[in-house]
Amino acid sequence: MTDTRPTPALVSQRAVVRLPRLALLLFCAAYLLPGVFGRDPWKNADIAAYGYMTSLLRGESSWLQPSIAGLVAEGGVLPYWLGAASMALLTPLGLDPALAARLPFALLLAATMALVWYATLHLARTEAAQPLAFAFGGEAHPVDYARAIADGALLALIASLGLLQLGHETTPELVQLAATALLLYGLAASPYKTWHGRMAVLLAPALLAASGAATTGLLLALAGMLISQRSSYADARRQVPWLLAGALLAGIVATLLQAWAWRLAPLRDPASLARLLIWFTWPVWPLAGWTLWHWRRHLLKRHLSVPLAVLLIALAASIGMGGSDRALMLALPALAIMAAFALPTLRRSVGAAIDWFSVFFFSACALTVWVLYLSMHAGIPARPAGNIMKLAPGFEPVFQPLALLAAVTGTLAWLALVRWRTGRHRQALWKTLVLPAGGVALSWLLTMTLLLPVLDYARSYRPMVRQIAQQVPAGACLVAPEFSRGQLAALEVHGRWTLTRDPRRTDCRWLVLAQGERIGTEPQRQRSPVLAGWQLQTRVRRPTDRDEVILIYRRSS
Repeated sequence: MTDTRPTPALVSQRAVVRLPRLALLLFCAAYLLPGVFGRDPWKNADIAAYGYMTSLLRGESSWLQPSIAGLVAEGGVLPYWLGAASMALLTPLGLDPALAARLPFALLLAATMALVWYATLHLARTEAAQPLAFAFGGEAHPVDYARAIADGALLALIASLGLLQLGHETTPELVQLAATALLLYGLAASPYKTWHGRMAVLLAPALLAASGAATTGLLLALAGMLISQRSSYADARRQVPWLLAGALLAGIVATLLQAWAWRLAPLRDPASLARLLIWFTWPVWPLAGWTLWHWRRHLLKRHLSVPLAVLLIALAASIGMGGSDRALMLALPALAIMAAFALPTLRRSVGAAIDWFSVFFFSACALTVWVLYLSMHAGIPARPAGNIMKLAPGFEPVFQPLALLAAVTGTLAWLALVRWRTGRHRQALWKTLVLPAGGVALSWLLTMTLLLPVLDYARSYRPMVRQIAQQVPAGACLVAPEFSRGQLAALEVHGRWTLTRDPRRTDCRWLVLAQGERIGTEPQRQRSPVLAGWQLQTRVRRPTDRDEVILIYRRSS
């Protein structure tokens, strides 16, 4: 029986003007490229993943069980294979190993953007998503309408704050994000791109399993089966066996790669989860909520049920893992799609409020970054530079002409975008998300160009490892029984020692311990039994963290 309930969307053909492809590509490039070049892996998950890749490349661990100093990686191994394979191919050509490991993950982020755009395009083409027809014609053409909604979804994804740092790391969650977007695309494309959709839903759960999210992959496949089974499109219903095969393939992959990892944790602070949801998914969650309300009579329709199912599963995974932001990142593609469907129903006053907030907020952010940069390099004003030197003692500003050129270009582009938005294309459907996406891209670009040297100094473990190297000779055997994965990876990547976590090895004459006390306090000599037979040599700390103190011991006998 056909559902005759009217759609809440009322869109004219003038409102679905196409966002220029060059402008959209520049948006993506300004968001994607900064943070890829010119930096070390940062603490904690970023350097830990890079450490496992380095261990594989050097042949120090099994490809089926990547490890650092005997500490085996949790979850799937596919992300570490990608990074290690890229390093093996590109470092002989003279490319920096960290950059070589980061490139495939940058491509995964680009693939996520493309998949979100195409998934939204196909969902917006469905009959239930179409706007109301006008009595005398002039309503939006279905294909043009779908493209405008897809442009809005991509802008919403770029505007999501939670994707900024996590989307530019070399961690397994980025593979999971791309696999989630692939599953969204497969479910959305099944009525129009039958074989593309089938291949996508077959591979996506296996990719999730191989990257450490086997349970999430199985749940997404199950949800896809339920949605496809009740679809009004015959090709979508024929996708059910392929989803079942994808779920079975995910189980096989997880078993073969030993990727079944249960990381359940109790949710101890619901208020902390609420704060995470508010800022991590800003500004898409208010728009997604607007969609849920105005399309509430159509929630079982394909264009809403597909992203809503993915959103609920990712949210459940985040809650089940104690409020994990990395699990919540998998919800961003679905949230971006749902936010895009708010655009046809958004009131003009709401859109104007979003525009003004974006202009003032991101202009203030850009001005702050420029003031910090001028203070560090020109001494005007002097106080910000003094505060930076207190927070990052030992840091020396480095002038980078290319970074300055990119920052100036980005700032001028932002000013042009503000003028363009307020002067033309007031009817464009995607207009409300242009300034939030442009502001996020500008802020990220300025931060990763003008402030990258000081951020790299603050977030990298290299300065701390350099201090340890002044005490422990290269090639020595170093015991690190209490170090975290990130700290072990830093020693593995930046140091030249033989690492072990076993203090009983008699051939190791050096030991390092992480002390939780502030610098200037006496070390706790009874902290661990392994201190018997060791003599404290000195203490070092990461320059930008007064709590991260490292005790260096030498065997006394």
